[in-house]
Amino acid sequence: MIRRLKNSRVIFHDTSLYETYMSLKNGTHEEQRLYKWITRAIQDLKEDAFCGVSIPKNRIPKKYQSIFEAKSVWKYDLPSAYRLIYTIENNEIEVFTIVLEWFDHKSYEKTFKY
Repeated sequence: MIRRLKNSRVIFHDTSLYETYMSLKNGTHEEQRLYKWITRAIQDLKEDAFCGVSIPKNRIPKKYQSIFEAKSVWKYDLPSAYRLIYTIENNEIEVFTIVLEWFDHKSYEKTFKY
């Protein structure tokens, strides 16, 4: 099966999340590494909105439906077991990849009850 790449515009769920992402750039060494990883993920998602892994519907926490109004949730694996969580929306013209949050693997397991 051939999957067509779907270019998208990557945005953050809200301004405070974007500001947190930008603050990583000048943070500690670990935060700067995380900034680079997220930046790389954003580039990948711009080229292919579906490059992550779709989270099964029965695993999606209620907060993603109520707070983020996400119909589908995807994860992008970052180095050092970090996860970037996003959703995909579209209109008739453009595909949007919306970054919802990121966290380490332990927090990911707790959130998604693995």
